[in-house]
Amino acid sequence: MTALTHLATAGILALTVVVPNHGHAQVTSGATEAGEQADNSADLAKKLSNPIANLISVPLQYNYNDGYGADGQGQQSYVNIQPVIPISISPSWNLISRTIIPLVDQDGLVPGAGSQSGVGNVLQSFFFSPKEPTKGGYIWGVGPVIQFPTASDDIAPDQWGAGLTGVVLKQKGPWTVGGLANHVWSVSGEDEYGKQSATFLQPFLSYTTPKATSFTLNTESTYNWETEEWSVPINFVVSQVVKIGKQPVQFGLGARYWADSPEGGPDGWGARFQVTFLFPK
Repeated sequence: MTALTHLATAGILALTVVVPNHGHAQVTSGATEAGEQADNSADLAKKLSNPIANLISVPLQYNYNDGYGADGQGQQSYVNIQPVIPISISPSWNLISRTIIPLVDQDGLVPGAGSQSGVGNVLQSFFFSPKEPTKGGYIWGVGPVIQFPTASDDIAPDQWGAGLTGVVLKQKGPWTVGGLANHVWSVSGEDEYGKQSATFLQPFLSYTTPKATSFTLNTESTYNWETEEWSVPINFVVSQVVKIGKQPVQFGLGARYWADSPEGGPDGWGARFQVTFLFPK
């Protein structure tokens, strides 16, 4: 079994865990406790709508796409391991570390190459972000982004990259609206993979209910300045925060539609399933 399969299986098994019933408390006490837990879960769900929230989280995000290749028969599955770790660096500022580690399994993407399984390039972002929103209620962060050449089995161009990243958003009531962007240039010189210059844009809109259910719409678009081609997936995900014992976890399930992609790229519909482990302070 590949690492991808193990992670996907672990996420599915997590859905079958039954929360223990501790139930001989009085009705009034139980209702109060349930209300407090709902409030806490809704607050956690809203924080998860903020990519640079002061909250340690570890998402395991499974994605599926198909329609690759000249015949449209190619397919790709990958799990992104995406730990987010906030670090207090002063009374007024946080440094938010966001890492993306892709584990990929694909077939039919490269003509005549069959299937590939392994790791893609790791992307590490750092956001310097004020601990308090601006007077207008905006939350923001900027910093460097680094691409590490960890790609195996020709899954991606195995080269160093670096650039800048930023995010800005506003949360009002149940709504979160904002955007995240980065640009990465290759810094490996003239290697076998050529130059890299790519812009990533992720505008997002999220609504969180008092019962900790979140409805999120976004795009995760990339423009390749070398090939002058867009990749534009539109994602809609429904997520729910629950507690397994004392551990808060968010489960998310959604669909993706490819509005645009390079020739031979993904086409039509895709899917996303995500399990996020939360570690509130």
